[in-house]
Amino acid sequence: MIEWFTSLNPVLQALLAACFTWSVTAAGAGGVFLFKTVNRKLLDGMLGFAAGVMIAASFWSLLVPAIEMVEGTEMPAWFPATAGFLLGGAFLWGVDKTLPHLHPHMHLGQPEGIKTGWERSILLVLAITLHNIPEGLAVGVAFGAVAAGLPSATEAAALALALGIGIQNFPEGMAVSGPLRSEGMSRLKSFWFGQLSATVEPVAAVLGAAAVLLVKAMLPYALGFAAGAMIFVVIEELIPAAQEEKNTDIATTGGMLGFALMMVLDVALG
Repeated sequence: MIEWFTSLNPVLQALLAACFTWSVTAAGAGGVFLFKTVNRKLLDGMLGFAAGVMIAASFWSLLVPAIEMVEGTEMPAWFPATAGFLLGGAFLWGVDKTLPHLHPHMHLGQPEGIKTGWERSILLVLAITLHNIPEGLAVGVAFGAVAAGLPSATEAAALALALGIGIQNFPEGMAVSGPLRSEGMSRLKSFWFGQLSATVEPVAAVLGAAAVLLVKAMLPYALGFAAGAMIFVVIEELIPAAQEEKNTDIATTGGMLGFALMMVLDVALG
């Protein structure tokens, strides 16, 4: 099975890996078929866990390879990773201020982006969709880095990244479908909107892998870009959401465990 996967085109590998992360989001959204409300302490712990995974993945799977790729060249080793990192955050900030959306932990009167009369369900889906873009990009760029021959990039490391992102996608699916179900929406519609938020990941993964294969010189910048975008999501969305109900210890413990798991996956498998 692994040999079959490694023989595929890197873009196709990225697509399949991102389809996996999408499926885990759908699994999380499927929780609405089992219960109407989500235990808040459990959700906060899972959101903290997701934040820890994304922070570790940004460092071990993206920033470290970006720095190592430039070492030994005339360019300062820190420059591409730093430039890409800041551009990734700036990109998410710009989209965040433009695209109408509503974070699950916000009230209806606090939507971000341009003003619109769209329904709450659409705004919720757009919020999670926006934050799934960097996750798809990270997966795509990781597989593109393997194809580019980057010494620190391996198939196992790219798969570990996809696995880590997939795991942390579970609570994201719950974070969309759960509130919709608790407000009276049908189970089927709540599930549909929950999984819909991750459909952007395969698209972003394909674009990320194709871009770095076409222009290999942009690879270290692309790795930093994906890392910056993911860290923006962690600071702007996941941590505030996990802390809103004052379950600080639970959310922090989840974050520590998530970071540790992603570090183990990346180092052991990579």
